[in-house]
Amino acid sequence: MNPERAGGDGAGSGALVRFENTVLSVVFAMAVLLPIAEIVLRAVWHVGIEGVANMVQHVTLGLGMLGAAIAARDGRLLTLAVASSLGGRAARAAQWFGATVAAAVSVHFAIASWDFVMIEREAGTRLFYEVPAWVLQAPLIVGFAVIAVRLAIRSSDRIGYRLASAAAAIGACAAFNAVGVAGGGLTFVAVAVLVIAALLGSPIFAVLAGISAVLLSAEGVPAASLAVNHYSLVTNPTLPAIPMFTLAGYLLAESRAPQRLLELFDALVGRLRGGATIVTVLACTFFTCFTGASGVAILTLGALVMPLLATAGLKDRDALGLVTAAGLPGIILAPALPLLLYAIVAGVGIEGMFLAGLLPALFVLVVILVWSYGRLGDRPPTASGRFDGRRVRAALAAAKWELSLPLVPIVALGTSLATPVEAAAFTAAFAGFIAVAVHRDLSLTRDLPRVVAECGLLVGGILVVLGVALSLTNYLVDAEVPVKIVAWVTDHVSSPWVFLLALNGVLLAAGCVMDIFTAIVVLVPLVVPLGEAYGLHPLHLGIVFLMNLEVGYLTPPVGMNLFFAAYRFGRPISEVFRAVLPLFVWLIGVLLVVTYVPWLSTFLPGMRPGSSP
Repeated sequence: MNPERAGGDGAGSGALVRFENTVLSVVFAMAVLLPIAEIVLRAVWHVGIEGVANMVQHVTLGLGMLGAAIAARDGRLLTLAVASSLGGRAARAAQWFGATVAAAVSVHFAIASWDFVMIEREAGTRLFYEVPAWVLQAPLIVGFAVIAVRLAIRSSDRIGYRLASAAAAIGACAAFNAVGVAGGGLTFVAVAVLVIAALLGSPIFAVLAGISAVLLSAEGVPAASLAVNHYSLVTNPTLPAIPMFTLAGYLLAESRAPQRLLELFDALVGRLRGGATIVTVLACTFFTCFTGASGVAILTLGALVMPLLATAGLKDRDALGLVTAAGLPGIILAPALPLLLYAIVAGVGIEGMFLAGLLPALFVLVVILVWSYGRLGDRPPTASGRFDGRRVRAALAAAKWELSLPLVPIVALGTSLATPVEAAAFTAAFAGFIAVAVHRDLSLTRDLPRVVAECGLLVGGILVVLGVALSLTNYLVDAEVPVKIVAWVTDHVSSPWVFLLALNGVLLAAGCVMDIFTAIVVLVPLVVPLGEAYGLHPLHLGIVFLMNLEVGYLTPPVGMNLFFAAYRFGRPISEVFRAVLPLFVWLIGVLLVVTYVPWLSTFLPGMRPGSSP
């Protein structure tokens, strides 16, 4: 999930940056506060806000487009970053080409959005409080237009090349229409250009959007359908839960919550043999769960836990490997962002996915702890002293608010007191209350807007990928690609066990080269029909899917967590992989157990009233 920062200084003036970040923070705050207001009004006065769900969905649309525009401003749109090793003229040429192709695609989507909005304006559709629908859809036009301008600016640090990029981007829009007329070989050439652009640093959203536009144009589908698909995905009723849970994780990571939790875990188990490893795994799991990215746990906690592991008697190499991999259980624990995203894209219940991840996560956590315990050596330090009840009580009192945070969505969803979006909003607000009002780690006026804007930037980069990817998914469905894949695979692979083994290999490879969000959007629509064909439980398939991608982050040569650890600790990537390799082998074994023992994923969801295992 590490976005590539493009070259060229396109960030804009300081005043403009502050203004945009402030607006983004306000929009994000609206998305959080509206569901909370609905909860309060419903509970106290038994009334609600007219069309509040629709409001939140369209605020999320604005949040996504503004966040993506700011990500483009700062060069932080998600990329494959394959060409990052280039230097000199080759790097500058790759930067210009990748940015120009992405700008051309963004211009095309801005025009498609204009067509869509004008159609809606003529239709006269009105939403909550009689607000015209087209007014709320207009951010699509503005967002893609601003992204196009900023990509052209970031194509080079020279004004002439920037102007050439803008001119080429506008001219290239005609290519999309030409493909619709010529088709055939021109379609292949256009897709090949987009793939090359991806390898040269073009943002992932632009590559997916460009391929969708080319393929749909070749089928004679109007460009406005691209904007329709984006709009329908980003205004999905459940999707606003994603930015809200992500914000809760960001607020925790930016506060002093890591130190408080480490102190508590150390007070409880630090004196035990291997206690520091337990502290490390629990802390990394907790932060991966709330940030949705194990890389964030490495960056946030790495420097704090490495000294603890050294005092526990763990060798430096083993400590490095443990910190790099310790966040894995958190990726399948509620409310991890990939877990939510998979549920939305695959069309399975969020509550079911939350329950499905509990036992596999506990199993992974235990295995990692057993591995780390075995690496302590023959004579590790034992206890650091007697159990200090006073220290435990003090640490528990300090961290009680953070410990209560996971209970908020669990109780809200488990008791049906709130919808997933309302539970997510309350969780984000509660995390902000803890950081700002209870512990005062973050200033309400200075720090909170900065953290919210940073989170909005990430969310915008993700939502723009999700929105444009739906067009590609719809094309694949219309072309019956999943059906053909299912037919071919079932003809050649008769056993579901063999299929699962092959699926593990494919997903591990995908985890090496793709961030988990892109992989979910691109691969889930293809994998889910295959799972259905082999009679696999959809929740079991989801847990297998997510665990494979996370283990893929540890797979050489380009597993993303290897790079995070190398960056955080200043170690060569080869040293990090050698450190991870022993635990990586154990995790492959864990992956096979979770794959071939579906009971781990299906038992708890099957215990719900009215559910079938």
